[in-house]
Amino acid sequence: MIIYLKKYFYVLTGIAALIIYTFTIAPTVIQIDAGELATVQCTLGIAHPTGYPLFTMLGYLFSQLPLPFSKIFQLNILASLYSAAAVSVFTFTAKFILDNLQSFRIIKVSKTKPKKKKGHASTAQKEETKGLELTENLKIFTSIFSGLFLALSKTFWFQSTSVEVYSLHLLLISIIILALLKAFVNTENEKAISKYWLIFAITLAFGFANHMTTLLVLLGTAYLYFNQNRFNKKSFKQLFIMLLIFFPLLFLIYSYLPIRAAQNPVLNWGNPIDWERLLRHISGKQYQVWLFSSTVAASKQLNYFISNLTNEFSIILFLVFWGIIISFLEARKLFTFLLITFLTTVLYSINYDINDIDSYFLLAYISLAFFAMIGTVKLFQISMQKKLKIIIPIICLTLFAGIQFYSSYAETNQRQNYIYEDYTKALLKNLPQNSIVFTYQWDYLVSPSYYFQIVEHYRKDVTVIDKELLRRSWYYSQLKTNHPQLLAGIQPDVNKFLDALAPFERSENFNANLLENLFRKILTGLISTNIDKHDYFIGPEIIEGEMRRGEFQLPNGCTLVPYLFLFKVVKTTDYVEAPLPNFTIRIPEIKDKYIISLEKIIGSMLARRAIYELQFNKSELAKVYVNKIAAEFPDYSLPPELKKLILN
Repeated sequence: MIIYLKKYFYVLTGIAALIIYTFTIAPTVIQIDAGELATVQCTLGIAHPTGYPLFTMLGYLFSQLPLPFSKIFQLNILASLYSAAAVSVFTFTAKFILDNLQSFRIIKVSKTKPKKKKGHASTAQKEETKGLELTENLKIFTSIFSGLFLALSKTFWFQSTSVEVYSLHLLLISIIILALLKAFVNTENEKAISKYWLIFAITLAFGFANHMTTLLVLLGTAYLYFNQNRFNKKSFKQLFIMLLIFFPLLFLIYSYLPIRAAQNPVLNWGNPIDWERLLRHISGKQYQVWLFSSTVAASKQLNYFISNLTNEFSIILFLVFWGIIISFLEARKLFTFLLITFLTTVLYSINYDINDIDSYFLLAYISLAFFAMIGTVKLFQISMQKKLKIIIPIICLTLFAGIQFYSSYAETNQRQNYIYEDYTKALLKNLPQNSIVFTYQWDYLVSPSYYFQIVEHYRKDVTVIDKELLRRSWYYSQLKTNHPQLLAGIQPDVNKFLDALAPFERSENFNANLLENLFRKILTGLISTNIDKHDYFIGPEIIEGEMRRGEFQLPNGCTLVPYLFLFKVVKTTDYVEAPLPNFTIRIPEIKDKYIISLEKIIGSMLARRAIYELQFNKSELAKVYVNKIAAEFPDYSLPPELKKLILN
């Protein structure tokens, strides 16, 4: 049994992580992209840039397994499996590094065998612990603890809780690093083309086929590659062969996008059916406006990264800093590779001005976990030199892991997170048949609605329009496919807008004023051409933003009425009935910024409806809404006129 435990320690570490992750998996859709990505996987669609073809195809295959779960929970399980597998690969890599520290050219291995002295069994052990050397058992312990430290870090752990591209990215980048280090260490035949570098090229292609931030490992790769192979003819020949493997494999996987787009799937982001659209989609051109936008944004993101480090690694940072110093002194090439990877990741990521930036730092956190491994080595080594019982550092490391678990658990636990499902279903449920919803609540409504409407077929009659996506040409094709009559009344304006939009999407000279005027005309036209056939609703964020700034106007004769979670567009000043707030939304005890924001949206809409009821002297109905706020959204600050209703 002990032999198997020592042989498969990395598998057992991954299983331990998976068991922990099982208790924190989200039961349904959570915020941001989960709904969209689950829909893409279930229907073989096209995801937002950069497309994630490998993620989509693997998810589709897993979603077809006849498991007794909802599709979203099944895909959330897949995210946990990816993350746990990444922990296993990382743990195996840690042991591989410890077994091959001599390849990093700092420690000096003595050629003379230590003399055995009677009564001094520890002499050989002392010799073995020179530099960063440890006994086999302690290498295994070090690798296990290092894997657990990474597994329990906040952002890494969070990737295991729900469907996201970063869970697979963690697995692939871990495999890439392992393949890279194996290629670096194995130099048996320096004249021949190394099979290990060719294997690395294959793993790199799979990494890029999932997420383009795989490029962040390239500078560190270049350092190790040319450090080993130098700048010579053989080196460049080998590199050329690696590229001959890399690009065709990458092209083959990405060919999924145009092939599937040509079949017009229900979710077809970017519609990448030709080279122009494909390159635009793969390059993430839509999001480049947030890259390297300003030094102010970079400073903000850097401050966040630094301040968040204690949340990520807690007391483990002690081992990280210790490991940085020790690796610089005794494993310089490993130190340099990890430092390059860390700095590349941080410097790139802080220049991306988005709110959900945490996942972009994942490779930096992996680098820090490797530094923590070196710190752990030194901790074991010192305990042996001081003739302390080995159980003492093991207890300390177990305590560190426990503190890390406690620090991360509350924020990563999504087990009771039903708020986005409840909100989306309650909103859709209370709308009249064939309604139109105009919003850009991507994080809370649009993305979840994709999953519930398309995959679970919940209220498919309701048309949800994303206002911001109307700025993209591909979205009109998707709307035309899924809702053929929606644009019929404004097709001439749509055609003019698409003509004006083409040079903008191609980064050519465009008429900004014409484009904006046509866009605003479409927004208003959508209402005027559909309101007599469908009930039309607008999200409060549009009322508070675009309408208040004068960027969006209602058609003449139309006004707005608060209608549960939305505003209803009506052509009357008479009283308009709305559903009572009989919905149930399960709110998690631990609230992040998304949950707090959604609570505010719901509370403000209920308050608006209560004020509307008072305007028509319906104080009893107003009390119903106010009581709902007081009972379920106590953090929402009621206007003075509504506070009186509670007192009465």
